[in-house]
Amino acid sequence: MRTHNGHTPWKLRRRTRVAAGEVATGVFGEGPPVVLVHGTPASSYLWRNVVPALARHHTVYTWDLLGFGDSRIAPGAAPSIALQARTLVELTEHWGLEAPSLAGHDIGGGIVMRAHLTEQLPTSNIALLDAAVLGPWNTPFTEHQQRYAEAYRTMPPHVFDDIITARLRTATHLPMSDADTAAYLAPWAGADGRQRWLDQVCAVTFEDTRDAVARLDRVTAPTLVLWGAEAAVRPAAGASAPTACTGSRCI
Repeated sequence: MRTHNGHTPWKLRRRTRVAAGEVATGVFGEGPPVVLVHGTPASSYLWRNVVPALARHHTVYTWDLLGFGDSRIAPGAAPSIALQARTLVELTEHWGLEAPSLAGHDIGGGIVMRAHLTEQLPTSNIALLDAAVLGPWNTPFTEHQQRYAEAYRTMPPHVFDDIITARLRTATHLPMSDADTAAYLAPWAGADGRQRWLDQVCAVTFEDTRDAVARLDRVTAPTLVLWGAEAAVRPAAGASAPTACTGSRCI
């Protein structure tokens, strides 16, 4: 894995077969289990510095969502939040986890909440980080890609690469290093990467979190909601998730 000093590249070595494809997974450390669920357009690389810290006291389970990173989705399957939530349930069963802590970022938060509230996945604790749960939460850029998906799918590769590179660089308050930018962009490179990008963009919809939102009053696990003060993609000023945290800890 890549730690903060960058000595070792991040790579999930395990491959786990699931109903809708093959998932790249990793297990680190020892202690109470915690499962990390990244958002879009990231991969488990998002957690590269979080995993070593958590692994000092926990067994940390992480994975690339289907269609993201090094995971591969089955032909004809759409990498929707609903599918990812079912896959999360499959993985926890594969790992033999009864009620792990769950942490989700961006649509990973929606995946966690759907898995818990719609798919009935038991959990002992929940952490939601700039989470896409209460809608509508699609960004204007995502909506534009959905509306004109065919234009994005057929534009010259270098033009598409320029667009998503520029967009990715707006996702963090502090500038990303060239190495980090390259690592985030690597899964989306080339014609195949572009199609995978558009597949996941077109599959993302608030409809997949609507059922979970309707059941938020059933959350009994301790829940931490964190929102970045400088978040640009999902600004704190427009964040509605904390309003759904009755009985939970919200920051």
